[in-house]
Amino acid sequence: MALACGIGRRFLARNLRPQVSQLLSRPMSSTVEDIDGNDRARYPGQRPGQYAHFVSQPTFQLPDNMDPMPVYRVLDRSGEPIEGAEVPDLSREVVQRMYNVMLQLNEMDKVLYDVQRQGGISFYMTAHGEEGTLVGSAAALNNKDPVFAQYREAAVLMWRDFSVQQCVHQCFGNRHDFGKGKQMPVHYGSAKHSYVTISSPLTTQLPQASGAAYALKRASPDLCTITYFGDGAASEGDAHAAMNFAATLECPMIFICRNNGYAISTPTSDQYRGDGIAARGVGYGMNTIRVDGNDVFAVYNVIREARKMALEQQRPVLVEAMTYRAGHHSTSDDSTAYRSKSEVGHWEDTEQPINRLSEYMKRQGWLQDGDEEALREEFRDKVFDAVDVAEKENKPPMISMFEDVYDEMPDRLKRQYQFMKEHVDRNSDKYPVGSF
Repeated sequence: MALACGIGRRFLARNLRPQVSQLLSRPMSSTVEDIDGNDRARYPGQRPGQYAHFVSQPTFQLPDNMDPMPVYRVLDRSGEPIEGAEVPDLSREVVQRMYNVMLQLNEMDKVLYDVQRQGGISFYMTAHGEEGTLVGSAAALNNKDPVFAQYREAAVLMWRDFSVQQCVHQCFGNRHDFGKGKQMPVHYGSAKHSYVTISSPLTTQLPQASGAAYALKRASPDLCTITYFGDGAASEGDAHAAMNFAATLECPMIFICRNNGYAISTPTSDQYRGDGIAARGVGYGMNTIRVDGNDVFAVYNVIREARKMALEQQRPVLVEAMTYRAGHHSTSDDSTAYRSKSEVGHWEDTEQPINRLSEYMKRQGWLQDGDEEALREEFRDKVFDAVDVAEKENKPPMISMFEDVYDEMPDRLKRQYQFMKEHVDRNSDKYPVGSF
């Protein structure tokens, strides 16, 4: 213990000495300062350069009297650019790719949801209604920016050329799955694509993302970390800790909240009393914006600017994307128990991000009537083909169950593996495995 403490003290002294020196060199402000003949409050804990007025009457900040934070958008519901808005300067090819990835995700979600219902895979989650937030943000990032996702962000991987076939391999947990069948379906991960493997427990990715961003601040100043989370995850303690760490340590990262209206069956009205998630960003001292998450161009503009801000200022940015979860939470959920079909229908009819982008493309002459259905059929066939391939593949080698925890497999795991192998050998007709 004494040795460990000694090593720890030397590590802290060596690595934190420059930071401690900077802190000690900062001038300490007095409690009250005279500015232009008036006293101004300057207390420890206030932001640098910020001075508060003294008042003679108790003044409460009343949230009900404050206007909600505005929502930035570029396209209206009909796909028409709104007055004064900046349509991003993207080529036809890039816009077409945005549209294609949104359609491909939508078709993959439909097929794999049905595959789960037929018993082909154990679980699935769709991103119906949230495609604009996912594709718009993915297109604005550097493909090497580390992504800490929640679970609906498959489109970010697909934008980075993670194939439909690889998505389906993961959902089937076969021998081609990068996770070797150890994760639930839709828990994607790929080091090649800078996409950290998804973890089921809610909000665990947020503090990890803050820590990774602090490491990037010291090692890779041209990259920033991105973490996605939902409105429900923002109610967890880890979300508050992650935001506070990122703000105080000035980490280059983007928090992207997909506020889709529900945390499984809990509506946002039962989750918070304040002005959504964006209001918390200001409270933590982060640059913050609220955006129409069903407008792929608005999300693209916001994330592009947020990334530039995070890198230039070396500070975190919070983006609240206002969207709607048109599908069930997952295959374990029946959303008709807590919301009406008319509510879902309203959002799908008026705010569907794919429809909004397609209307814009038609105005530009980039999309013709009938093109969408032809693309959907093509993308649907691609998913069916991927399922046909994936379901025929063997599961990962059995020894993989014992790997990836220790650098060298300990004797107790070797004995367990040998016991299992002998058991399977004796009952080979009951275990359709390809190899050990």
